[in-house]
Order: sequence, then structure tokens, then C-alpha cells
Amino acid sequence: MPAARISGVGMYVPPKVVRNDDLRAFYDTSDEWIYTRSGIKERRWAEEPASTAELGYYAAQEALQAAGKKAVDLDLIIFATLSPDLYFPGSGVLLQQKLGLETTPALDIRQQCSGFVYGLSIADQFIRTGMYRTILLVGAEVQSTWIDYAPEGRTVGVLFGDGAGAVVIEATEALGRGIRSSHLYSQGAYAMELCIAEPSSATRRHILPGSYGMRPYMNGKEVFRHAVQRMGEAIQVALSTQNWHPNEVDLYVLHQANIRIVQAVAEFFGLPMDKFFNNIHKYGNTTAASIPICLYEAQAEGRLKAGDKVILAAFGSGFTWGSVALIW
Repeated sequence: MPAARISGVGMYVPPKVVRNDDLRAFYDTSDEWIYTRSGIKERRWAEEPASTAELGYYAAQEALQAAGKKAVDLDLIIFATLSPDLYFPGSGVLLQQKLGLETTPALDIRQQCSGFVYGLSIADQFIRTGMYRTILLVGAEVQSTWIDYAPEGRTVGVLFGDGAGAVVIEATEALGRGIRSSHLYSQGAYAMELCIAEPSSATRRHILPGSYGMRPYMNGKEVFRHAVQRMGEAIQVALSTQNWHPNEVDLYVLHQANIRIVQAVAEFFGLPMDKFFNNIHKYGNTTAASIPICLYEAQAEGRLKAGDKVILAAFGSGFTWGSVALIW
């Protein structure tokens, strides 16, 4: 049975830098207020006519080049996003067309901040069964177009940024490399604690009290509490499955939602923060793109080397969460 390994990583972020103080044009806020609560200093915003699929395309091109592959070598495209170009179809087929492909299948998944972890697990299963050998997984977001710029949107609006990350995942017979295990979870009882309630196909009435419109709603305290608990649990399952001691792992890459969440997870396992790769200060929360962007920069900085033991973990809307253990 072949294993699945990441053979190439790419990323793309728009050139427009939006610093915390720039957000004072919309919100009663400050650099200190945002940074102390989230660890974010700046983020990137796409400018028209850039789209989610376009950002994904740039990241995909870099990942393909790093893997020594061409688009025609792909057996499947998996596209993870909460901000698709269109209500339907998904952005996967738009990316497929941009790559010049004819009938390569494209699968869109909507697991929000957990999208990349879910996508890795899906790709791993396709490769392990022998159905496909080369898969492109993209996490991409353009979130600046739906952020609520009204004063009441401050607590969520300051967190999100635009960007894309991509990986090529290939079948390998080499022992001791690739994805070792994945662990996925969800709990729909908390779906409305982090959501955009409208527009909705379910009802013409407001799902939540009050009028949210396209305004994202987040119960910050509840999300924070669950994120720390659930990512900690998912990491522990990955460690136990692989029989790894927490200190034995070379690098932890967690979804970049809030630096305080990462700090709390590190404290739970008694690990120093230098075991965790973080870049939230530069990009904010890029949702499905955050982990592949981290992987790209960690590799570029020499933090990821062949043979390293790595654990990825994410938590997000749904609630959905999960972890992946792999050997780079």
C-alpha cells in the first residue's frame, strides 16, 4: 500500500498590506488592541479583480514547480475554502480551467479553518487505496470582500486576511516518509457559534436573534475555549497513534487564528513556543490557507527538513477540527 507525501509547497498572498492602524478607518480600534488580543500586526487584502481561484492558481503553480510536476500530471484537485468565487459551482473547477486541464476531477470542501487538515486526510485515502497518485490540495481565501466594516463588525473584521497555500501530494513507496495518520472530528451542536447566518436557503427569517445579514458572527469566548481543548485532544490522539512523545515532534503547525490559542496549546503540553511555527502577525487568519502558508514559510526558513516529525492541527466553524501526523 503506497503512502502519501507532500512533494511540493506553494503560497501566494496579495501585495496589499493592511496594518492594524489602517483599520481605524472602519473601527474604533488600535494596533495595541488588536495585537494584544490576537497576535496580528497586519494582513493582506486582495484587490479587484482578484478572486479565490486566482489566488489558488498562483499558489498551485509554485507547488507544482516545487514538486517537479506539471498540471497535466494531476489526478485530482481538492479545493478548500469558505470564500468561493461563486455560490456555485465551487472554485475547484475554476482552478482546473485556469490550469488548462480538460476533465481532471475537482473536489470542493467546506470545512473552513479545518479545510486543509480535512483535505490532507481525503488525499491520503485516495492515494492509499491506489485510486490516484498525484493530487493538488489548495486552501485559498478572499475574505476581505465579506468582512463587516460597520462598527459592530470589529471583533471579527480585524482578524481575517486573504491568501492561498497549495501542496502537491504524491504516492510514495519510500518507508518512513509521508502522512502517518489523520484524525477528524465535528460537533454541529456548536454550528451557530461561528457562522454567517444569512443568506440562507433554509429560511427567509433570521436564524439568530437580530439581523446579521452577511455579517459573520462569532462567540469569541466559546470558540477560544473549544479551540484550545479540541486541538489539544486531536494532537494527543496523533501523538498516541504514532507513539511519539510531545518533545519528539520537530515542528507543530496549528491553524493561525489567534496566537493566544497556540500559546495555550503549547502550555498544555509543556512545550516551548519555538516548537510551533507561527506567522499570524503577518497574515492574520487566512482560514483554509493558513497551514499551507505556514508549511511553505517553515520550509523556506529551514524549520522543515526531510525526516522531521510534524503534527498539524486545526479548529474552526462547524465546529470542525482535526490533526495530521506526518514525516516530512
